[in-house]
Amino acid sequence: MHFYPGERFALFIDGANLYATAKALNFEIDYKKLLTFFRAKGHMVHANYYTALVEDQDYSPIRPLIDWLDYNGYTMVTKPTKEFTDAAGRRKLKGNMDIELAVDVMDMMMHIDHIVLFSGDGDFRSLLETVQRRGKRVTVISTLATQPAMVADELRRQADEFVDIVTLRNELGRAPGQRPPRNNDTGNNDTGNNEEFDDDYDEDEYEDI
Repeated sequence: MHFYPGERFALFIDGANLYATAKALNFEIDYKKLLTFFRAKGHMVHANYYTALVEDQDYSPIRPLIDWLDYNGYTMVTKPTKEFTDAAGRRKLKGNMDIELAVDVMDMMMHIDHIVLFSGDGDFRSLLETVQRRGKRVTVISTLATQPAMVADELRRQADEFVDIVTLRNELGRAPGQRPPRNNDTGNNDTGNNEEFDDDYDEDEYEDI
């Protein structure tokens, strides 16, 4: 991964996509190490993290992470999930942050030279093409090491540089045994209603709108 001297860059992290990628590779992201790693690369202007949140739960397992990121150098961009019922009558949640991420990239484009995108979502290909026409470089971080690959081929080809996150496992991954205990480890996962709902937050279960 190459950064030019004096180059201003920003991180745009598609939280659900990164979570699913790391989960498929069987390692956890250490967000403190991630921030330290990129700050050492040069002039990092922003580190934006995008995720949808379930707002009607008494406790959200992702809330401690969101709060930690917010207090430790990340800019959090969130919105509530949308709820729907599928054909089988099961409660489902949707959360898609693509538009918010794309708008922020366009808004920040005049203040940075290099965009680092943590996502494999092919919907971002047109965004990459647009900022490249304005002289910006784009690095995409995802993986080809899963079956199927987590990065869309059209996104990987559009990027100025593609970095497989597998090659950054030592720099970004949490070492075994470092995971902190869950704050709500009470064994009680009753949601208080009869709707089907998985109380253990799993970002990759959110469906795109």
